[in-house]
Amino acid sequence: MPLDALNSLPPLPTGASLEDKLARSRVLLDAVIKHLEPARVAVAYTGGKDSGVALALWREALARHGASPLLAISVDTGLKFPEVTALRDQLCADWGVALTIARPEADLKAYPVAQDKVSCCRDLKITPLNRAIRETGTLALITGLRRDEHPSRAQRPYAELRPATEACPEHWQVNAVLDWTEMDVWAYITGEALPYCELYHQGYRSLGCMPCTRIAGSGEDERAGRDPDKERQLEILKGLGYF
Repeated sequence: MPLDALNSLPPLPTGASLEDKLARSRVLLDAVIKHLEPARVAVAYTGGKDSGVALALWREALARHGASPLLAISVDTGLKFPEVTALRDQLCADWGVALTIARPEADLKAYPVAQDKVSCCRDLKITPLNRAIRETGTLALITGLRRDEHPSRAQRPYAELRPATEACPEHWQVNAVLDWTEMDVWAYITGEALPYCELYHQGYRSLGCMPCTRIAGSGEDERAGRDPDKERQLEILKGLGYF
């Protein structure tokens, strides 16, 4: 199935079984392997739970098809929790992931971190990611994006053809766990005994940069711990190249 044809598949309902959602994820990733060289495909791996599942599923897909290599791109703003980067580096070493770390060129000592959320995300996340996609020749980026995380993501397709810009070539964004819920993610992590960041035990549910992340309160949404100003502007950020 061509990548653009993946979007003709009807979205799975939230209440669908994890087995059905896992089968759908495998269909998406099998299509990527069929139409693109794995050496031109990378997982956008943050060290968080969702992208960790996406990485595990892509690793499984490669093994199922006898393909390699296993590649990942990780944006490291310099403001990540050390526990997140430690988990990222250890897991990639254990799994033999060829990891490209995309870092900003800005001097963080002088940069006005988190003052203007759009500018900050553009300079510290989007620009380094675009550069990494360009320099690695990546044709498809597999993400851990989920529909239920945020209203701006509710209508996202399985496969998004991101147009070329001055900073970044045209590439596919394949949202491999788009139908999954937070509970599905944790069920899979637990069932497969996948490594995950210790910060989740402290009450964090969504991990971003330290200045813009807090522990969500009891009864709050999953992304309530993210900076609300940034969350309100996710559509603007998506237009700039953010997930």
